[in-house]
Amino acid sequence: MVEKSDFSATAPNWLSQIYGPMQRFGERVAEFFAPNSEAAAAADYYEISVELPGVPHENVSVDVHDGRLTVSGEKQEKKSEEGKSYFFSEITYGRFQRAFRLPPDADEDKISATHKDGVLTIKIAKAQPETSTAKSIPINRG
Repeated sequence: MVEKSDFSATAPNWLSQIYGPMQRFGERVAEFFAPNSEAAAAADYYEISVELPGVPHENVSVDVHDGRLTVSGEKQEKKSEEGKSYFFSEITYGRFQRAFRLPPDADEDKISATHKDGVLTIKIAKAQPETSTAKSIPINRG
């Protein structure tokens, strides 16, 4: 199963004990500003969808390293202040990042990403189990 990543797993234990509460608070704040996502599994692949309305594909990157898939980018503000008085704005702008821990059977060499209609869809192939064929072992006379 694909899981949201826990960054504390990469820190030494003593560091986690000291900064753990502060780090968890920071992660919760970062998740608040992070784009919504969902993960699913099919027979041959895992699929992660990330909502990125208003973010052009040139401003998005997808990286994988050591079993962790990271989606990052930036939604740039394009407001024109001429002749407008804003009463409120609920649109979030700025940099974002989401990280997902991949399952052990994910094939990091077979990942594809498609950005369409404000949704980034990432497909991660499942590694095919190595099939062993039965073979006869010759017995030598000693």
